[in-house]
Amino acid sequence: MKKSLVVVLLLLLGFLFFYLELPVINYGFTGFAVIILLLCIAGGFLTAQGNTNNKKFTFKFSNTSKIFFGIAFILFLYVTLLPLLTSTAMLRTEAYRTLIGKVKVGDKMTNHIAPISINKVRVVDEDLAYLLGEKILGSDPALGSKCELGEFFIQKVGDDLYWIAPLQHSGFFKWLNNREGTEGYVMVSATNERDVKLVQHLNGKDIKIKYQPAAYFGSEIERHAYFNGYETIGLADFNFEVDDSGNPYWVATKYNKKIGFSGNDATGVVLIDAQNGEIKDYSIADAPKWIDRIQPIAFVVEQLNDWGEYVHGYWNWSNEEKLTTTEDLTLVYGEDGRAYWYTGVSSVGKDESAVGFVLVDTRTKETTMYHQSGATEYAAQNSAKGKVQEKGYYASLPVPYTINGIPTYVMTLKDGGGLVKMYAMVCIGDYTIVGVGNTMRETLMSYKNVYNMAGNRINPNAKDTRINLDAIVSRIHSDIKNGNSFYYFTVNDNPKIFVGSSQLSNELPVTIVGDSISISYDSETEEVIDVSTFDNMKLGVKKQK
Repeated sequence: MKKSLVVVLLLLLGFLFFYLELPVINYGFTGFAVIILLLCIAGGFLTAQGNTNNKKFTFKFSNTSKIFFGIAFILFLYVTLLPLLTSTAMLRTEAYRTLIGKVKVGDKMTNHIAPISINKVRVVDEDLAYLLGEKILGSDPALGSKCELGEFFIQKVGDDLYWIAPLQHSGFFKWLNNREGTEGYVMVSATNERDVKLVQHLNGKDIKIKYQPAAYFGSEIERHAYFNGYETIGLADFNFEVDDSGNPYWVATKYNKKIGFSGNDATGVVLIDAQNGEIKDYSIADAPKWIDRIQPIAFVVEQLNDWGEYVHGYWNWSNEEKLTTTEDLTLVYGEDGRAYWYTGVSSVGKDESAVGFVLVDTRTKETTMYHQSGATEYAAQNSAKGKVQEKGYYASLPVPYTINGIPTYVMTLKDGGGLVKMYAMVCIGDYTIVGVGNTMRETLMSYKNVYNMAGNRINPNAKDTRINLDAIVSRIHSDIKNGNSFYYFTVNDNPKIFVGSSQLSNELPVTIVGDSISISYDSETEEVIDVSTFDNMKLGVKKQK
């Protein structure tokens, strides 16, 4: 084949490979080397000489072919032998173990995970958010026929927590007819399943999500970044986020290889305007405050597991003190309002109990380990399902909260159709302490009753932090929810509203305005406070001890 034709063919193939695969052109990344390797092999065969003499075909490699194959051999060593020498865990054990950084030891997990009001507890998971988003999208047949929901990402917008997903093209021809972009995004409140909205306008202008994963050619988000100056930089974890004003962006993590050809580690973020494609580059320290996630979950999981795996080096056949993460990482928010990746940590081979819990700052990767035994997420799910096993519900991934000073897993119990039917709370320190209910308040009261009956079994050295109050009832009213009677009352000289169920005390149903009562409750900031004990002094019923 003529050399000019070979060159044209190889350039065409090379362009297609690079355009479609978007390989990072830098040391430590093998994608670009593999592409050139394949092109060299093709070039070697295309420039070989073939002859037919006496009906016999002979094949001879030319000098050009040998050059192609020589380059191919060097590249083969680059993608095989060099990674083996520079990245093998056997040779770089300490580098893998320390990639997560210094793991600090925390005192109490309750000092890190924010206490929260029950109306701020996350009760909508990603699967439910998708169902609710599909419902609102389906309410507009014209819109639903030309686009579909993208992936949901959980994030804080202002002070509220939302699942947010862009509308994406549902196929090539839908993109071809709508290249200016899809019409907005869907927001689903993570704390209220009735709060679902389709955002299509902002500041009087239509929202058009032009740059997205479901677009084609230069509008595909990763290709747009690649051919605008990021051919030599690793980009991962393209998340769809909106700023506090509702402007849509794609947030991608910049990363490099810290251990030869392995050890992916975040170095900054790239912010891409989903509407006009404008790109801004930030270091981790300078990234806008509204960006929740810089450290990709895949990077953090791998680094945590390496930290636990190589605690005593590579040759640890007995698994002495080896640790592993228990479940998928969960995004939680701390006392300081920052986002953290949360996971339990268990000894290798132990599935039901955790030896500690880890919080990793989603921006800085600062890691804190709490040496507190307790239930794994999996064990907590089984414990919650066991409370209503006759119903056949399944539990969502637990989210940790501090409730009344108690580290607690909160989860929903859903039916086969993915709809929330009940709620559950499980004590992290002892997964036999479980509360379930049809509402979050009912669940909280059930949980607190079980916890109070357990006394100081979980922490024998714990001090009673309840507030005791003697007062006179100024108002009282009953309310029946899901077959249970709840009594709301106020007392003199106190602006709070208190609530207790008839299961808490038989005296509540017969208490009237003007009665002297003695109550106790946990120190909390909710507008409506659940009482832990109730005693009507005027009735004079003798309490059993």
